[in-house]
Amino acid sequence: MKPRMTIGMAIVLALLAAFAIAAIAAPLLAPFDPLRQSLLLRLKPPGSLLGGRSFLLGTDDLGRDLLSRVLFGARASLLVAVVAVVLSLVVGTTLGLLAGWLRGWVATVVMRLVDTMLSIPAILLAVLTVAVLGPGLLNLVVVLGLTRWPRYTRVAYAQTLQVAELPYIRAAEMAGCGTARVMWRHILPNIAGPLMVVATSEFGLMILFEAGLSFLGLGIQPPYPSWGSIMAGGRQYIERAWWLTVFPGACLFAVVFCINVAGDWLRDQVDPRAASR
Repeated sequence: MKPRMTIGMAIVLALLAAFAIAAIAAPLLAPFDPLRQSLLLRLKPPGSLLGGRSFLLGTDDLGRDLLSRVLFGARASLLVAVVAVVLSLVVGTTLGLLAGWLRGWVATVVMRLVDTMLSIPAILLAVLTVAVLGPGLLNLVVVLGLTRWPRYTRVAYAQTLQVAELPYIRAAEMAGCGTARVMWRHILPNIAGPLMVVATSEFGLMILFEAGLSFLGLGIQPPYPSWGSIMAGGRQYIERAWWLTVFPGACLFAVVFCINVAGDWLRDQVDPRAASR
């Protein structure tokens, strides 16, 4: 019997939904323009009430409302993570399917390329690639998407090798189904579960990678906010303006933690051996 959804799991999913809604509706929820500067309002603590305006999370070193920047930062971070995960999922799954079905020299070339990519630390590869291509939203998405596909390829390859030997696949071939139809209509739906589990864990990593690269100045460029760049701007004021790093850092921790918990739950749902554990 597969694990049922507990109250704790429902809370985790509700938090993820709340972050997603906040990111999508950031222009409606943000009380101020996240780019609007006012040196008269710089480094005001959380809860400050100035000129009839309330700054719930305080302001940064340029007088910008931190709550607005955190909301728009969530939008940037989640957008990068979603697009990068989709890109790496499509590339990795396609290569894994081809390698597992065609085998022979195709599998050898693809899997040796996977081994080469996995031998290089992912964050180091991302930093080097962004440093060469230059920082920016588009380059960040491309770099993250094209450096994380090997995990999907390995899973798709292993699962395809198993599914390809099942009787209904042989029956589809005997019925005259072509290679493309067999792979996309018969094999892919049956290996989608493990791939979704990988995508869930990768989603949290993508958010961390984006935050790390933005913190180093290689991701989303100022004045546009992301959680990593907000924390980078607040590190020199950590002693007298702790809120600049604590609030975006807490959001980053909460999102990644909830994603990892949801990924573990999803793994138990799709794992046929879950009932025996």
